[in-house]
Amino acid sequence: MKLNALLCTGCAVLATASLLAETPSLPPATNDTNRLSLDAVVSEVLSNNPSLKAARANWGAMQERVPQVRAWEDPKFEMDATAGRFVSVPPNSFMDQKFMLEQALPLSGKNRLQGKAAESDAAGAFEQLRRQELDAVRKARTAYFQLANGCAQLDVNRRNVELLKQFVEISRDKFKVGVRSESDVLNAETALANLEEGEADIQREISQARIELNRLRNRPPRTFVGRPVESTFQALNLSLEKLQALALAYRPELFIAQEKVDAAQARLDAARKQWIPDPAFRVEADRYNDAGQAISEVDAGFSVSLPWFNRAKYKAGIRENQKMVESAKQELSAAREDTLSMVQNEFIEVETFHHHTELYKDKLLPLAEQTASAKLSGYQSDKENLLDLLTAQQTVRQAESMYWEHLMHYQVALADLESLVGASLEAAATSSTEHHHDLK
Repeated sequence: MKLNALLCTGCAVLATASLLAETPSLPPATNDTNRLSLDAVVSEVLSNNPSLKAARANWGAMQERVPQVRAWEDPKFEMDATAGRFVSVPPNSFMDQKFMLEQALPLSGKNRLQGKAAESDAAGAFEQLRRQELDAVRKARTAYFQLANGCAQLDVNRRNVELLKQFVEISRDKFKVGVRSESDVLNAETALANLEEGEADIQREISQARIELNRLRNRPPRTFVGRPVESTFQALNLSLEKLQALALAYRPELFIAQEKVDAAQARLDAARKQWIPDPAFRVEADRYNDAGQAISEVDAGFSVSLPWFNRAKYKAGIRENQKMVESAKQELSAAREDTLSMVQNEFIEVETFHHHTELYKDKLLPLAEQTASAKLSGYQSDKENLLDLLTAQQTVRQAESMYWEHLMHYQVALADLESLVGASLEAAATSSTEHHHDLK
């Protein structure tokens, strides 16, 4: 009887050993058959996200403002007619109809300067759209990587649940033949219960990521979202100097700040030209009551405003726009400094999780698996106790879980950095020698 039980125990131990030997890239434990690609998610977000549609409409509206402010003033047409006369006068002593056409000519060029300011505003609106697109892509990638991590964590958890179920059976068999105490069974069952309880938290994180992906793609929250393509660690060696140069060249906030400077300068130039009046030319046609001609006489003239009598108004306008130029330049300078600081901080974030992911993948996880395998062999030969085996297997599970967690944070940090820079990070990639030089 004891021999049969020991043989059963040995078979279970061998099955357990095969489970321990499996790598992190096991078949998924979830039942999702549809694979969700990151490119498809990003494409759908860019085409369907309502916030991006609103930003595109705003940019289009800003473009339509340019021809409005650049256009000439509308021509004016006037007509006067005598409604009644209550004095006796000769028939052609007074005009009874008057027609006038007047057009202001923007010779000072103020309208062209206002159009230039509107063009800068429209360019700023385009950069605002680009910023929202970058942020939407960053959020989509973050949610995608969080979903991928959740699915990987679920695989790890379920695989370890199956492993612990076998540990429970092994400990029961050993307890039945009197090799081990009942505490081994209780410890194994407790560890199993803890793992089964942890699945609820993982499922919650998966649901939250799927809801966020649906929100970004403008879909109902309960829309089915497939399982992401399995994440792999692809190290990207980056140069801080190249990243900062890339950010200074492509970051939307810097373009927006520069367009504000250009718009403020154009408005300042226009304010200075308020001293130059734009003449309005007019043509008048008059008709006398008893005249046989349709038009009795034609007059021409012009008029100008006199801004020199309102000096305080126009000087204040110049000072106001000078302050706006100064403010815009200071904002541009601050945006540049902020960009350099934020890029450096995000670079440190990327490097930190790069290190963590590489360490767990190449060293900590393989060592933990070797230790667990040794503990299993020791438990099989009754040289190790179950508690040590459970601890070793828990270390494997935690190491694999942390690998996926650090991989997710690394991928999210890269997405954040790319959004911050405003361009693909490939241009900032460098060789490993240069990369390590940056870290010094």
